[in-house]
Amino acid sequence: MIRHYSLACQRQIGDVEKSGISGILFIMMVFDDYSNWVEVDLSAIESNVRLITKEKEQKVMAVVKANAYGHGSLKVAKTALKAGAEWLAVARAEEAMELRESGIKQPVLVLGFVPLNWVKLLILSGVSMVAWDIKQIENIAAIADDINVAAKIHIKVDTGMSRIGVQEADVVKLVRTLEDRSSLIFEGVLTHYACADNYNKDKTIDQINIFEDVLLELAENDSLPNIIHASNSAATLFGYKPAWDMVRLGIAMYGLDPSDRCSFAKDLEPALSWKSYLIQVKEVPPGTGVSYGHDYVTKSTQIVGTVSAGYADGYRRHSNNEVLVGGKRVPVVGRVCMDYFMVNLDSVSNASVGDEVVMLGRQGSERITAEELAITWNTINYEVLCGISARVIRKYV
Repeated sequence: MIRHYSLACQRQIGDVEKSGISGILFIMMVFDDYSNWVEVDLSAIESNVRLITKEKEQKVMAVVKANAYGHGSLKVAKTALKAGAEWLAVARAEEAMELRESGIKQPVLVLGFVPLNWVKLLILSGVSMVAWDIKQIENIAAIADDINVAAKIHIKVDTGMSRIGVQEADVVKLVRTLEDRSSLIFEGVLTHYACADNYNKDKTIDQINIFEDVLLELAENDSLPNIIHASNSAATLFGYKPAWDMVRLGIAMYGLDPSDRCSFAKDLEPALSWKSYLIQVKEVPPGTGVSYGHDYVTKSTQIVGTVSAGYADGYRRHSNNEVLVGGKRVPVVGRVCMDYFMVNLDSVSNASVGDEVVMLGRQGSERITAEELAITWNTINYEVLCGISARVIRKYV
C-alpha cells in the first residue's frame, strides 16, 4: 500500500490539479532540483578561518582544491578571503583558472603538477606554480621567455612525504638553476608534513629539522625567498613551530578533524550537510525482498521508504548505513542503487513522501558526521566529502 503524501504536499497537489497539471507532474516539478543536494554554511567556513587564525601571525593560504573538498570552490574561496585568507591553493591548473575567471585576483598557487600546455595561461594570469625538477624549471622558463612575462615559482622540498619534491641534497642546485633564469621569480619554498595528524610528533619534528637545514643552506647562499610555508591543518591546530610565513588551511577550514586518530577540531563547525527527500513510502508484507539481489528480506510487515540518492551521487554501498528521518536514525535496507536507496521507516510512523532525509549533517538532536560515515565506509572524512559527485547540487545558506 503506497502511503499518502504529507498534508502540505496533498494540498499543493490538489491546488495544482485544478489548474490542469497532474499530481505526478507536480511532484516532479517540486523535486526538480531536489533529488539530493548539499547545503554549505558559508558562515561556518568564515567562522572556522577566523577561529583558527585569530592568534596566528602567519598569512593564511586557503586550500580550495577538489572543488573545495566538495563544498564548491568559488563560494568557499571568496568566503575564505573575506575571513582573512590572503592566498588560495589548488591542485590543478584548471582549478586555478576557474578562480581567475570568476574575478578572483588574490594570489593563487597550484600545488601539483602543471602540464606544459597550461603554463603560458597560468603565467599570463599571475598564478604561481610549484616546481621540484630542473627540467620543469627549464620548460617553464622557456615559455616565460617566449611571452616575455615572468613566472612565479615555489620550490617543493621532499622532507619525508616521498610524493613530490626535490630531495634535500639537490635543493641548492635547483634554486641556482631557477635564479639563473631572468624570466623566473623565486617566490617561495615549501614542504608538506606526512604525519602531523599523529600524537607522536617524532616524524614531523624530523621533517621540520630537515626543512630548517634546507632553509639555512639557502640563507647561506643568499637564496632565501620571501615566502616559506609548511604547516597544513593538522600542524596548524597542533601548533607546530616554526610556522614561518604562511599556513595552509584545508580540512580544518571546513570544520572537520584532520585525523581519525585524534580529535583536533572540537571548536570548529562542519559546514556541509547532504540531504534528500523520501520520494515513495509504502507498506510491504513479510517476505518482501528489497533492492537488487534481495539481500534484505522483510521478516514482518514493514514501512519502506525510497530516497533519491545513490552511489552515483557518492553515497556508498554499505550494509551499516543509517540516515536521519523525522529526527530519528533509520537503517538503509537492501543494496544502495546507482540513483536510489531504501530505508526501514518502522520507527517513524508518520513518515510521508516529501519528508527530508539527512545523509550527512544534523536533524533535530541527531547528527551524522563525515567522521562517522568514514568509519562506516572504511575510509577518511576527506574522501567522504570529495566523493560527493558533481551532479549533486550545492546550495549555500
